[in-house]
Amino acid sequence: MTPQEAGWITRETVESFRDHINPGFLEYRKATDAQGAGAVVEWADAGLNSYRDVTGRTYIDCLGGFGIFNVGHRNPKVVKAVSDQLRRQPLHSQDLLDPLRAMLAKALAMLTPEGLDFSFFCNSGTEAVEGALKLARAYNPAKQTIVAATKGFHGKSYGSLSASAKAEFRRPFGPMLPNIEHVPFNDVLALRDMMTSCRAVGEDVGAVLLEPIQGEGGVNIPDDRYLPGVRALCDEFGALLILDEVQTGMGRTGKMFACEHWGVAPDLMCLAKAFGGGVVPAGAVVGRRRIFAKLFDNPFLHTSTFGGNPLACAAALATINVLILQKLPQRAAVLGERMLAGIRDAAIGHDDIVSAARGKGLLIAIEFRDHETGFEFGKRMLERGVLVSGTLVNARTIRIEPPLTLTDEEADYVCQSIKESLNSVSGVKA
Repeated sequence: MTPQEAGWITRETVESFRDHINPGFLEYRKATDAQGAGAVVEWADAGLNSYRDVTGRTYIDCLGGFGIFNVGHRNPKVVKAVSDQLRRQPLHSQDLLDPLRAMLAKALAMLTPEGLDFSFFCNSGTEAVEGALKLARAYNPAKQTIVAATKGFHGKSYGSLSASAKAEFRRPFGPMLPNIEHVPFNDVLALRDMMTSCRAVGEDVGAVLLEPIQGEGGVNIPDDRYLPGVRALCDEFGALLILDEVQTGMGRTGKMFACEHWGVAPDLMCLAKAFGGGVVPAGAVVGRRRIFAKLFDNPFLHTSTFGGNPLACAAALATINVLILQKLPQRAAVLGERMLAGIRDAAIGHDDIVSAARGKGLLIAIEFRDHETGFEFGKRMLERGVLVSGTLVNARTIRIEPPLTLTDEEADYVCQSIKESLNSVSGVKA
């Protein structure tokens, strides 16, 4: 691409975002100069772990599309599976039995914690959460209350938004779904109090919806007693445990699913983001037979036109294959420890701007004292060719969420860039 062509594409992109999508994006994106019509405009992938912009410059991806690129960008095995399926049959008839959906459901029954034997396929994490909420309420109509956690994020459709916990996302749209309550994350006693109170007034809790590790909330990691305690409470009160593994699943935290760190099996599990291998949008709700049995008499109670389509199923099956054969969850555990140590070393001497660095596997966060500093840090990282971003619920927290295929050399460069960027933000000469 010539410089003239790159300039034209950049101008057209910025102007069309401003005039036809949302000018607010131009103010928000750290890679955009709204006044000068300048921007970093992505154009292609540059290997498994990087982007290339229209000018040819490459950026190591430490955002991962908010967690979709676990097996890297355009992983050749995933791309081949989708390409082969595209040539054979892109979408299914909706009436005949489609084999890939059957094979993927069987694979998930083998892969997920014991007892999660049935799957419903959809297109996104929001849809997966919607499906789980509907299944939970259908399972026990006498227990309609659902409890979620503050700082949790589950999506932006009405049901999933009702369970999410950021006021700015909720207030503009009026009343949320009824009988959805929130308690502090990582607080079993608060959950017990809520479940006890709901029972006392005849609005028994039918399900508890949690992320095992809160992603958008700022990579909030619970203590080791929390999830087992929640599981025990759900059993005591006869409530379902729904785990939203949309961001934490598919190897991200060093296990195939984050709940495995604590030996906890949910009743329903939500998957998306990396589930489609970064090639095709795909999501799923995986759960126990007794819950899915509510759909057996009428399988059309909850459906999706594009959910479980052949392209998505091919992508998901190939993704599972890559994760297992290349041992990427184990890779995330080892590389995550290496990067977290490097980040904490880089943060030494910056207590005035950095309040914490934490993570599990390759879901890592740097929390700043204020969101302006975090935004400035992200810009300095971009100048060094590393893409990072904040989280939707906790604006002060910058996530480090690279593909699980990141190399040791790239990881070391990222840590060095973090050190240089912190020095730059602090006004310290490197």
